[in-house]
Amino acid sequence: MVSLRNIIVTMKVTPKPEEIRFDPVTKTVDRSKATNEINPADKNALELALQLKEKFGGRVIILSMGPQFWDQFLKMGIAMGADDAVLISDKALGGSDAFVTSRVLAAAIKKIGDYSVIITGEESEDGSTGQVPPGIAEWLGIPAVTYVSQVIDVTEDSIIVKRTIKGGYEIVKVKMPTVISVELGVNTPRFPDFERLQWAQSQFKTTVWGIKDLSLTEDEVGFKGSLTAVTELRELRPRERLRQFIEGSPEDIAKELIKRLGLK
Repeated sequence: MVSLRNIIVTMKVTPKPEEIRFDPVTKTVDRSKATNEINPADKNALELALQLKEKFGGRVIILSMGPQFWDQFLKMGIAMGADDAVLISDKALGGSDAFVTSRVLAAAIKKIGDYSVIITGEESEDGSTGQVPPGIAEWLGIPAVTYVSQVIDVTEDSIIVKRTIKGGYEIVKVKMPTVISVELGVNTPRFPDFERLQWAQSQFKTTVWGIKDLSLTEDEVGFKGSLTAVTELRELRPRERLRQFIEGSPEDIAKELIKRLGLK
């Protein structure tokens, strides 16, 4: 019988897209006035991990990189059914790009160890690069499958998944351990268990690591370690409608409309 080991789910807390503002000085996302939520695709990733645990065993561990207040969101994941949570929190991580983020998460995954599969959301709502999942796989030296919509089966050493491609889908069999990124909306995340949430909020203790715990230096993370930087911010305003009105009889309106549309 197939038995999975650790199933690690990366989770990010993101501001609601419609409330995002950009700091023109630091050229970074200003979260101060935005409502934060678990990145929707990451909730799909967690739900898939819990389904795998129910069918094939293993421990579901949430892994996140962010400020200390994200702990409350990780506990929501615990209430949904995850077994453990690790938060990487360090002031030196501020300004980290996708390259650094994948490096830090990979270092934490190595420290957790004994993993069968790492499950991520396809991308985050705030960054939307989709670069972190394959980046993690590259740092770990393991395969990655992106845009996964379904796990079909798990064998002794492989996982079989369905992934979306342009114009259709393909079935992929990949050896474990592996990274799979999950498409947004592929499942319906379960509601947190109220009693388990109360327990998590009062008794569960999230493991918190800094960069020193991962044997990383300040030069390797944050702005210093990032390979990309935002150099310009430009506000794109939607095109305004002309709001033209045509009056007259139905026949006159039809003729004028045809004329203005250049149809005759």
